[in-house]
Amino acid sequence: MHYQFGDYSLDTENLEIKRSGDLVALEPQVFRLIVCLIENRDRVVPKDDLIEIVWDQRIISDGALNTCLNAARKAVGDDGKTQAVIKTFPRRGFRFVAKLVEAQSGWSPTDPEALQPSDKPSIVVLPFNNLSDDPQQEFFSDGISEDLITDLSKLTGLFVVSRNTAFAYKGQTPDVGELGKTLNVAHV
Repeated sequence: MHYQFGDYSLDTENLEIKRSGDLVALEPQVFRLIVCLIENRDRVVPKDDLIEIVWDQRIISDGALNTCLNAARKAVGDDGKTQAVIKTFPRRGFRFVAKLVEAQSGWSPTDPEALQPSDKPSIVVLPFNNLSDDPQQEFFSDGISEDLITDLSKLTGLFVVSRNTAFAYKGQTPDVGELGKTLNVAHV
């Protein structure tokens, strides 16, 4: 599912949050917390429900929950005072309160309109091929590709196509020029 609120877009399939097209780096629990609040935006989510959904019923401290909530607020440009995105209801729970738009059902991560790098440099890292004789070593070549995508995504001035979109071309030998046009990127 793809959600938009303010300058932010959240893609549950690619596990990404972007602000004005720039990837926002966050920990998996913080991402799951934001998704949990969005998916339950029609109600106040009690602390116990958050722990059950986000932490799979593991015991966590109130401090760990507060740290995660603060990181979620920071990731979406909110704070504990304004609470324009994530609102705290004392002794009741939390609720996602920002105006939210769900993407049309036809939205696709390879849709050129969904991949608009604007005027900043753009790149897609295609999956590396396993050149060893051992097919069980393929995870090394995949890992190299994933690490490059992750590291490049941390550069704020660079638009990087997501891993899921890039890995759709695994095992293929596409025309690099055509692929660059299809994905709306300058470098492959």
